[in-house]
Amino acid sequence: MFEDRRTSDFLPSLTAAVAWGAMFPIAAAAITHVDAFHLTAIRYLVATLIFLGLLLAFEGRAALKTDGRGKELFVLGTLGFAGFNLLTYVALEHTRPQDASLIVATSPLMTALALWLTTRAKPSRATLGAMAVALFGVVLVITHGKPSSLIHGDGRAGDLLVLVGVASFVAYTLGARRFSDFSPLRYTALSATGGTITIVAVTTLLTLTGTYPMPGVGDVGDIWLQIVYIILAGAVLGVLAWNEGVRRIGAANGALFMNLVPVVTFAVEIGRGYRPGTVEMFGALLTIAALVFANLAGRQAIRLPSRLAWAATREAKAAKSLP
Repeated sequence: MFEDRRTSDFLPSLTAAVAWGAMFPIAAAAITHVDAFHLTAIRYLVATLIFLGLLLAFEGRAALKTDGRGKELFVLGTLGFAGFNLLTYVALEHTRPQDASLIVATSPLMTALALWLTTRAKPSRATLGAMAVALFGVVLVITHGKPSSLIHGDGRAGDLLVLVGVASFVAYTLGARRFSDFSPLRYTALSATGGTITIVAVTTLLTLTGTYPMPGVGDVGDIWLQIVYIILAGAVLGVLAWNEGVRRIGAANGALFMNLVPVVTFAVEIGRGYRPGTVEMFGALLTIAALVFANLAGRQAIRLPSRLAWAATREAKAAKSLP
């Protein structure tokens, strides 16, 4: 599956998956002290300053320019950073970390669906089948094995928020194709700046209207370790490791590691004393298996034309060498 790759090539993607998987339980605990909006604002104010500092250090002042594409970076950053993170963190006030992580792990399949709608590139039957199986597995988990509860409306607002957040992040990810001339660090730093402006603006408005009062110093101090983690590990290390992993092993291989996110989340929750039921565990395993299968099927579909092209080139060269 991973031909001609050194073990070290997979470490960045593995690091990102572990960092993000552990982040969900940590963030869920943190928002019991500081609301989702102020927590997200704190997180990305610091993380964006770090991104910009790294960009300045490694690529110089010229990389801080938007090259006339500031509006587009702002919109994409609002979708990817404000949309995804605000919606996901607010959702954690209404849903379980393991539910959220499973929904987030379906992002590669949602990307395939988005490409189908926007470019008419229809997914393979294997991918469509995996989408259906993964969705069924997610439903089993979030309904505790009672899918009928979705119809009866048993408070699934949190799960819906995560789903919309993932759709926002998919749009942000697809938007990166328009910035192929930017390094991953530059695209991340400049788009994060736009997203952070939106996060701070929304949080300020909610604070001024009294919807979400400013948290006290004591509230923030009570969760300083969690805040350090979600900034340094969840935001900075996670994003940079992910981009480095994609650079080393490619997007197709990197997508496989997204499937580890719910595995890590479930492991953390079980370590904290959570005991999943049989149906719930079956649903989680079903979803993860479907996601892995979909990614492997996608890799095979990409690899086969490449091998055929290589074989055709070899035969053409052989024909030219004939007398």
